[in-house]
Amino acid sequence: MAAGPEDVAGGTEPLRAVVAAQAAAPFPEDLHHVVGALEGRFGGNLAGVLFYGSCLRSGDPRDGLVDAYAVVDAYGPAYPKAWLRWANAWLPPNVFYMECATPAGPIRVKFGVLSLADLERGVGRWFHSYLWGRFAQPVRLGAARDPAARARLVDALTTATATFIRQTAPCVEAPFDAGTLWRVGLELSYGAELRPEDRGRAGRLAEQESAAYAARTAAAAAGAAPLLESVEEGVYRQGPATTLGPRGCRRRWWWRRWQGRLLSLARLIKAAFTFQGGVDYAAWKVERHTGVAVPVTAAMRRHPVVFGLRTVWRLLRARVLH
Repeated sequence: MAAGPEDVAGGTEPLRAVVAAQAAAPFPEDLHHVVGALEGRFGGNLAGVLFYGSCLRSGDPRDGLVDAYAVVDAYGPAYPKAWLRWANAWLPPNVFYMECATPAGPIRVKFGVLSLADLERGVGRWFHSYLWGRFAQPVRLGAARDPAARARLVDALTTATATFIRQTAPCVEAPFDAGTLWRVGLELSYGAELRPEDRGRAGRLAEQESAAYAARTAAAAAGAAPLLESVEEGVYRQGPATTLGPRGCRRRWWWRRWQGRLLSLARLIKAAFTFQGGVDYAAWKVERHTGVAVPVTAAMRRHPVVFGLRTVWRLLRARVLH
């Protein structure tokens, strides 16, 4: 089911125009090889490819792992094994690792597989922010199979941003500027998952993408039923299309935080069976973002679930994971 008309046509047309332009912005040339590899893997079932994350922001696809999503029509044709289809439908996305050859050398890629229908549901109807918190941030539409698929993907990205603003603005003391709105929202969405990033990362992300967020915020204050109201130039408050109050907003994020811990653990367990080198990647990411080394043993590689959960508990107690 496509993104609902209440999201795309009910006052968010200016926001859609901004999101579409940002999604169509250039991205590193080497990422076209990633698109080609995913097209070869999923064939005509691939509706589109979305890029996001630190490598996209830095402009260097060899700075860690490229983060991508392969958006497919259906899970059935995507996998030869039934359990992978079931796992993807039960708790999307499935996450995989691949190395993509380019003339300048290989690129390491972490990609999620998500159906177009699950993407649309996740950005507009999911209580948890796992998808709308990610896709409200600037991404690049690496490829779309046809104009109809492109339109649905842009609609989904627009809905993600609208959902993010609806679920964040009531928690921000008005009046506020774009930087404050997005910093608070990113802090809340990051806090709703088990992540190794330090608490200042959301603020740095908001500052790094400040121009993109300023454009989205201004667009959200335009249209027939705006998500935000403009108090003065660059200053906003909650709009008529955002009816949640401050108390209800804080309550929802409290529940998302606890729900997110359970979902994060479930996704970690699932990734242990789909993500080649997942244990080493997780240890690398923790050390990269916190400076805390996590020794990886042969036993951890043989039994990633048992030893992984033990390590997660130790990191939680040490407040390395938040």
